Amino acid sequence: MNNTCSGFKLIYVIVEAGRGSHIMESARKAGAEGGTLYYARGTSIHEHGKFFGMPIEPEKEVIMIVIKDSLVDQVFDAVVQEGEIDTPGKGIAFILDLNRVAGICHLNDHEIQ
Repeated sequence: MNNTCSGFKLIYVIVEAGRGSHIMESARKAGAEGGTLYYARGTSIHEHGKFFGMPIEPEKEVIMIVIKDSLVDQVFDAVVQEGEIDTPGKGIAFILDLNRVAGICHLNDHEIQ
């Protein structure tokens, strides 16, 4: 039995630590069921600093949202607006195509027409 489905995309967002929760809340208000948020360390050449001569590692939050194709534009726009992604240095957001998804196929069963 094949329990995989299609018709989903992945919204991937990387922002400064501490901003992810607000962005995820905006994504939910725009129609996202949920997402995954985790911490990471950035390596951009623009983000190196020192404190008492010791390098400071730029901390990031990464948000991953698997979303139905029908909701991707409105959720992505909400994420970009809340995260101020259009402002240089505020982060990056992009969308990846997903060929197959397992574990959330029930979302297609409740598609709002």
